[in-house]
Amino acid sequence: MVLVGREQIKERVNEAVANIATELAQYKGNFLIPNRSAASGKIFPDEFATDFLRPQTIGRRFTIEELDEKIRKALKNVKLEKIKYEFAVFVMNGTELEKQTPNFIAADADTVNNYSRAAQIVTPSGSAAENLAVTEYISVVVLDYPKYALQTLRWRFVIAIVFSIIIIAAFYLTVRTMLQQKKLGEIKNDFINNMTHEFKTPIATISLAVDAMRNEKVLNDREKLTYFNNIIKEENKRMNRQVETILKASQLEKQEVDLNLKPAHLHTIIKDVVENFGLQLEEKGGKAELLLNATNDLIEADEVHLSNLVNNLVDNALKYSKDNVPPFVKLTTQSNGKKFIMRIEDNGIGMNKETLKRVFERFYRAHTGNLHNVKGFGLGLSYVKTMVEAHHGEIKAESTLGKGSTFIVELPLKKN
Repeated sequence: MVLVGREQIKERVNEAVANIATELAQYKGNFLIPNRSAASGKIFPDEFATDFLRPQTIGRRFTIEELDEKIRKALKNVKLEKIKYEFAVFVMNGTELEKQTPNFIAADADTVNNYSRAAQIVTPSGSAAENLAVTEYISVVVLDYPKYALQTLRWRFVIAIVFSIIIIAAFYLTVRTMLQQKKLGEIKNDFINNMTHEFKTPIATISLAVDAMRNEKVLNDREKLTYFNNIIKEENKRMNRQVETILKASQLEKQEVDLNLKPAHLHTIIKDVVENFGLQLEEKGGKAELLLNATNDLIEADEVHLSNLVNNLVDNALKYSKDNVPPFVKLTTQSNGKKFIMRIEDNGIGMNKETLKRVFERFYRAHTGNLHNVKGFGLGLSYVKTMVEAHHGEIKAESTLGKGSTFIVELPLKKN
């Protein structure tokens, strides 16, 4: 592009110099009219005949300033009005410089940075001085034309860079969108697989219970009828809870959940939630340790959602416990002047860096191999994060693969 720009400048200079030579040529067809003072007392001065027979030259006809004005106008016509130049008018043998600018010789000698162009000023055909006028040339040297070419191409470079950035940005966004679509596709497939499994289990249980209730022995045994009826009722509740979980996630995404904020003591909520997990911990031989060290546990909160929040964190600790290792959940609280801080630690399977980064994403679940030993839709921790932020708090996770995880929740205390 730069080389093309230089060649374009040369062509424009050539055109301008040719135009100047053509314009000046019209002044070469006349003889010089003598301008002698009458004070000499002679009607015909001694040099009259000689001067009368001498054709007019450009070098004698115009001053430097007049020539400069014509050259500047010619360069402007070819859109080179800002370029710097030197010029000279000389006769054919090149030894006699009739008119020249102060730095012409030095500029003409520098062929690396400057471009020189000369054109013959041809005497008009058929004029009185056609065969008598000396052959003259005008030479114009444009200075630092490579630099000027770069300056003229500056906006082209800027536009090219801008378009390059736009193309790169468009490519990046396209690739990013493709990766996001792929990720969403994987999430959708995982969600459908999880949902199918979660719904098939209670449906199958209900179906078996209904078939069993059709048996004559069962129909005649009131105790068994009650037993199978309770199974159907519990499985139906389980399905309803799963449906509610999905609907709740949809509401959270649309920001449609209204919090019923009231003063609430977090220690009371924590004790109630942990107590509800007593049977699960007992079945697995595990235990929960409470270190409720916070001196102030009063916050503005929605008790229902806050209870679900703690419930999901404890449930998550039990879900991802190690096989054949009794689960251990340690729940610690503390407070400062402005915040209530709760830490929930477990001795489970832990998380790798990739899982830790995505653990709060909607529908995301940590991979536990091909076994479906962890139930749920991957909405629990997403719900937790949403509820913490809805209460103007913060949550973060820390984990070491194979050693367990820690979730830290900070909530603002109720102002006095």
